[in-house]
Amino acid sequence: MGKLDKKVAIVTGASRGIGQAIAELYAKEGARVICTARTLHEGEHKLLTGSLETTVAGIKKAGGDATAVTCDVSSEAECEKLFNETHRIYGPVDVLVNNAALTYFIPVKDYEPRKWKRSFDINLHAPFILSRLALKDMIPRKSGAILNISSAAAVGPGRGPYKGDAIIRGAVCYGAEKAAMERMTQGLAEEVYEDGISVTCLSPSVVVPTPGAVHFHLTSGDDDPNSEPVEWMAESALLLVTEPLDKVTGWVTYSQVVLKQYGMLKKEGRGFGFDRKGSGYSQI
Repeated sequence: MGKLDKKVAIVTGASRGIGQAIAELYAKEGARVICTARTLHEGEHKLLTGSLETTVAGIKKAGGDATAVTCDVSSEAECEKLFNETHRIYGPVDVLVNNAALTYFIPVKDYEPRKWKRSFDINLHAPFILSRLALKDMIPRKSGAILNISSAAAVGPGRGPYKGDAIIRGAVCYGAEKAAMERMTQGLAEEVYEDGISVTCLSPSVVVPTPGAVHFHLTSGDDDPNSEPVEWMAESALLLVTEPLDKVTGWVTYSQVVLKQYGMLKKEGRGFGFDRKGSGYSQI
């Protein structure tokens, strides 16, 4: 019996990278997974490999249960359609993973307002809309888990003067969104605590070599010693949605911190949460 046996989970951004890895592990642990993103077929994305079709095929080949449902999470109507389809296929939602993200990495002086607003729609407003829809399923049953995927970009540069060695250049917009998500996580966790619903937030301790991270030159790939395996994010994401409410709700944390705490990381931890301080919310 798996940790998520017969649970219904929605994982956004499941066509590649962290979302794909989380969907695969959840299915392995018995969840019935709705994999959602905009890319249904391979080759539809102009820049990145991966698709819902590939993710679902892999899950089914491994004996899991998953269904692809396309959704542009920036659209409230499409988010509502996603939940309607989930109800039709599997039933009420037990677990929601807000992983879908859009990044441009453009300096503020060059940022087009329409792109700035669309980024906020996907990275911050969508988790609100999807969480609100999930709560309609979770509150009446007094159970459920919402996991938001954040980023080290949420950690600000601190007070100046500055040396010009920013960790991620052009991440003002993305960092602001993720910082807001971390505050939203703890606020929502407090609101729904008495309803028996956990709300947590997870970031990689070190960059994960996803197709997007490689494309933006944040890492050179799987062999980069300055990266961590995507499986570490998936394993941490499983713990955060299956551990008892009072152990985890309100956590804003990092992959290696979670794995170290549960004795699953056999080496010394590194990156955010270890040799680098995490965000302010992760310290609370």
